[in-house]
Amino acid sequence: MGNCKSEPISNSESQPPHSNPISTPPPDLNPNQPTPTATPTSTMGRVLGRPMEDIRSTYTFGRELGRGQFGVTYLVTHKITKEQFACKSIATRKIINRGDLDDIRREVQIMHHLTGHRNIVELKGAYEDHHSVNLIMELCAGGELFDRIIAKGHYSERAAAELCGQMVTVVHNCHSMGVMHRDLKPENFLFLSKEETSPLKATDFGLSVFFKPGDVFNDLVGSAYYVAPEVLHRRYGPEADIWSAGVILYILLSGVPPFWAENEKGIFEAILLGHIDFESDPWPSISSSAKDLIKKMLRADPKERLSAVEVLNHPWMRDDGASDKPLDIAVLTRMKQFSAMNKLKKVALKYIAENLSEEEIIGLKEMFKSMDTDNSRTITFEELKDGLSKLGTKISESEVRQLMEAADVDGNGTIDYIEFITATMHLNRMERENHLYKAFEYFDNDKSGYITKEELESALKKYNMGDEKTIKEIIAEVDSDNDGRINYEEFVAMMRKGNPDLVTNRRSK
Repeated sequence: MGNCKSEPISNSESQPPHSNPISTPPPDLNPNQPTPTATPTSTMGRVLGRPMEDIRSTYTFGRELGRGQFGVTYLVTHKITKEQFACKSIATRKIINRGDLDDIRREVQIMHHLTGHRNIVELKGAYEDHHSVNLIMELCAGGELFDRIIAKGHYSERAAAELCGQMVTVVHNCHSMGVMHRDLKPENFLFLSKEETSPLKATDFGLSVFFKPGDVFNDLVGSAYYVAPEVLHRRYGPEADIWSAGVILYILLSGVPPFWAENEKGIFEAILLGHIDFESDPWPSISSSAKDLIKKMLRADPKERLSAVEVLNHPWMRDDGASDKPLDIAVLTRMKQFSAMNKLKKVALKYIAENLSEEEIIGLKEMFKSMDTDNSRTITFEELKDGLSKLGTKISESEVRQLMEAADVDGNGTIDYIEFITATMHLNRMERENHLYKAFEYFDNDKSGYITKEELESALKKYNMGDEKTIKEIIAEVDSDNDGRINYEEFVAMMRKGNPDLVTNRRSK
């Protein structure tokens, strides 16, 4: 197993760094003290296309955690909150051609797009200075899955099923969000902590791409042992990620890769030949159900390969009495959360959505465009129903109608681009104190430090929501000190209320 580690293969000159970020909750945001940010300089960064920032004024750099082709990942500590993160630092002098620039920008966009999934390493922010692009990520102190496999030899069937479930849940989330990972391997899964029961986190989206149903890719990328046969034929889609996950499952159970040779050429020949060894130890003692799942994940024809949902519903994966409840796709979960919010919160989120950077919402923009089939710049009921169905979710017409009415903030019968972003962005966008403060100021017209009944009515009337009953309900819900108006602390408490991700990520005072 020790020689199972291989360099990524690619038809491009170079790839973004492949290093190991590692995870703690984000710092608690004190409403009275905005989170410090690095000081902007007037120079625009050529990679991220926004003002350069001195990251070292906000974070102290510590030891090296990992090293890739382009850069180095460091342990960093926030100077004020003392929270620790991983910082992937990419030297800008090594970013030479347009392809390198595009790869790094896309990695940042994809990590923003996938934010909030419990099995994906969280990107906290991306910064550029004169020497490097710096990606601040949550810290996973438990090390690589690869290292645990080496230490253990191989896993029991139940432990392997649990790990495989977490990996394939990541694949399901990526695919339903229109992302193909393209470099799934044990080195790119990290444990949150050293605990035996620690969750797994997928990392390194440097080779990942956005895709729409039916897209065909032809660039040769990935890592030799895990690459699907159709990738070698240079004609593939998201099914290639399932193949890679099947290879990892084979390794989890046996400690060795299914397709092995002394060199890359030999590995590729073995993959194309497709013979899988289920005779050598320990396979005679492994259940036929486990072998059945691996065979179905490693079918040579991608059309015959199981989807992520089919893998998760396979009998071997469900032996522990897993729930029959179907998996919600992330976009649907977010829309359901949005539909349950009060009208003030919806308008505040719309304001935040309008002020997000392009890199934070580009993935949702692509999803909007794919649903807007008549290019009218609005999504109708039929388009939303068809779009959710194509993303792989079963949903009733009445549920679609409820989501449609919730997302249609201005009540005109369709969902426009900003309304779609508002209803589907992950709520950790509210963690940033400056977002919350600017949203509060949007309502607080006279800058008194309070949102009055009149100011609330004025803001909501723009969206046909300013009826007396709604205003009373909002003030009754949000005005905790009963003074008839909403101060900043009450506004922040309302924005964070009912968001499980933010509640669990905040430290008690």
